[in-house]
Amino acid sequence: MGDVIALGEVMLRLDPGEGRIRTARSFQVWEGGGEYNVARGLRRCFGLETAVVTALVDNEIGRLVEDLILQGGVNTSLIRWEPADGVGQKARNGLNFVERGFGVRGALGVSDRANTAVSQLRPGQIDWDSIFATGPRWLHTGGVFAALSDSTAEVAEEAMTAAKRCGLTVSYDPNYRPSLWHGRGGAPRARETDLRLARHADVVVGALQLADSPADGPRITAAEVPDAFAEIAKLLPDARILATTLRTVRSAGVNDWSAAAWSPETGYLTGPDLRGLQVLDRIGSGDGFAAGLIYGLITGAGLARALAYGTAHGALAMTTPGDTSMASLADVEALITQTPSSVRR
Repeated sequence: MGDVIALGEVMLRLDPGEGRIRTARSFQVWEGGGEYNVARGLRRCFGLETAVVTALVDNEIGRLVEDLILQGGVNTSLIRWEPADGVGQKARNGLNFVERGFGVRGALGVSDRANTAVSQLRPGQIDWDSIFATGPRWLHTGGVFAALSDSTAEVAEEAMTAAKRCGLTVSYDPNYRPSLWHGRGGAPRARETDLRLARHADVVVGALQLADSPADGPRITAAEVPDAFAEIAKLLPDARILATTLRTVRSAGVNDWSAAAWSPETGYLTGPDLRGLQVLDRIGSGDGFAAGLIYGLITGAGLARALAYGTAHGALAMTTPGDTSMASLADVEALITQTPSSVRR
């Protein structure tokens, strides 16, 4: 199964380009999903062998998603295929309509993902010990998958527990989505679930989302991050690394972008500070950060270098359309060393 296994939903992303969903006459098709995007970035940019554990309905849409995953180089042998009933009454594949935004108009995501095949996964359906016996070193999952249903949170916990038992490193990204928790307890229940699962993780990406914050997301300034990490570390005593992106939105097309991390060995560290970053499509940038961070850690580069990989890769992911990265390792390393963005010939 390679180096890294991701557990999560993979949806079909429909992108109207510079237009609006409500007036579109055509869409460009991509694949995407919080946990999957990490596996794809690790494969296509950083060259690690990766696989995704998910479920899809076996129809033309599901096979299109599979084809897109295959183009990304991610191993599809762990996909659980559910039979199609013709109309999606029992299970369906998820769709995600995404506007990139422009200027004062922010990015917008409209997901159509209720009753998807992956949301119906149950504990005991996947033989984790057999999967982990094939030699992977890392399991990544997160709060998007855990929020799909009560049973997916249980599956995530089952997978994380088995991964730790088998000696894998485990990472978790809370990745809070208000739409997934609407009518199911909102932000408080999401935080409760994320804390329960993050206690099984060695590396927590997006750790600031575990702070006791307002329902619309953490309002923590850069100066407050070290203290917030200290409080989160008390809640997660077994976590080896806490990490987060740091973003200030000037407009949909211009962001200040950086990152921070903490470990007991290094203390608090910050990544490259990219101010005034030009953004084409911000969706998936946090997943790009996670991929770069994991690459640095799994290759033994050290936390400071891993943080630089994550910050640079997340930034580059925002310069191209779609959820997933089109960057190369050479691009990432050039940005880390501040190579000017002139023509290379």
